Amino acid sequence: MPTPVATVKLSELLCALEFASANAPFEHGAFIDRDTGAIRYLSSEIDVEEEIPDDLETSDRYIEIPHKNDLNLGRNLVLLFADETIPDEYETIAAFFRKKGAYARFKDFLEARQLLERWYSFEARETEKALRAWCSKNGVALANEPSAA
Repeated sequence: MPTPVATVKLSELLCALEFASANAPFEHGAFIDRDTGAIRYLSSEIDVEEEIPDDLETSDRYIEIPHKNDLNLGRNLVLLFADETIPDEYETIAAFFRKKGAYARFKDFLEARQLLERWYSFEARETEKALRAWCSKNGVALANEPSAA
């Protein structure tokens, strides 16, 4: 098991995952400082308003937060949802991902069938599950946060 890092809030980790996954892999990055638990952001596209340590991408002090595709939270998650929720439409949904604009078509498809909120709940649940597993594998401790009421 990797050396534990400082404690990180799940809500902050979810935001960092969203940032790291906002564009194609390697365009945005987020890193946890093992010493402080602070999350540092790096982008090739936008200016980040914090000072970036020179050794952010090379030091063992920082652990990179993965892109959602690295956690199988992209196309694979959509297909899992389709298989579990609307298996008769699996091939239709899979076909969306053979062209650009797949997520927009997928969400329009779900909205027309009043399944969009169900997708968002599924996606949130599976994202949290995948992040918790990633944390466990990488020695990242999660802080307890109050439950949303």
